[in-house]
Amino acid sequence: MDKQVQKPDHREYTIKIIPHQGETVRSIRLPIRMIKYGIVSIMVGIVLFIGAFGYSTYSLHLAGSEQAEITELRQVNSIQQSQILQLAKKASTLQDDIDKLNQMEAEIRRISSINDGTDSNPGAGGTHDGQGGPLIQPNIQNLSDTLDAIEKNIAVRKQSLEDLKEKISVQQEVIAVTPSIWPATGDVSSPYGLRWGGTDFHPGIDIANDAGTPIVATADGIVTAAGWNSGGYGNMVDIDHGNGLMTRYGHAQRVVVTTGQQVKRGQVIAYMGSTGFSTGPHVHYEVRVNGKPVNPSSYL
Repeated sequence: MDKQVQKPDHREYTIKIIPHQGETVRSIRLPIRMIKYGIVSIMVGIVLFIGAFGYSTYSLHLAGSEQAEITELRQVNSIQQSQILQLAKKASTLQDDIDKLNQMEAEIRRISSINDGTDSNPGAGGTHDGQGGPLIQPNIQNLSDTLDAIEKNIAVRKQSLEDLKEKISVQQEVIAVTPSIWPATGDVSSPYGLRWGGTDFHPGIDIANDAGTPIVATADGIVTAAGWNSGGYGNMVDIDHGNGLMTRYGHAQRVVVTTGQQVKRGQVIAYMGSTGFSTGPHVHYEVRVNGKPVNPSSYL
């Protein structure tokens, strides 16, 4: 069966233009194919226009969104920078506090004569204050490094203070059992050593005052004797302070402690009198090291 061959469409439309007042009539012939091409071109143009318009609208919307996002990011960045500066100021204040703490610790070590073998803050408290260096804005990285350094410094300082506390505690314990205060108020009526033209050796000091004046322990210790002594001391108190140290208080009017009692520095142990070998109200005070009397003045 033979296929039919489609013949070209040669149809055409004629457009007549009739002017006024008898002028020549003009005719325009438009082939049907040209009209079809024109319609297709118009449709393509409309599609392209709609596409271009839509793309332009989308681009404008996207640009507006990006601009809003950029503005928001700038605001967030501004807030973060403000927070970083505030945190940097707090870190700087904390560092200043640590420096003051270092100076305080150094002063405590100086007063207590306890040295850790290092200078905890070299140059602290000096009169020179020259400073310099480049100006660098605080940021997350250098702020983090600074806080890490402060954290490590705090850990070191905490350990150092714990060590100082322990050493001071030990020092206080040693001081507490070392005679270092006066046993009573009054006047030194007889010093340690030879007296009466060299005819007598006095193993302590005599402190004279009114009868009934309180006599106190000059250090922490345990009472090893409390009461009458027939060797010339009259009413007497002996206190053992450990490490070979002991103190003796003689000629009391009345003793208010008992043998074996634990006493503290400054605690009243007796009242001044004139018992035993005595010419008037006073306290005879001795300090003995390993049983040998020493000059009490070294412990006052």
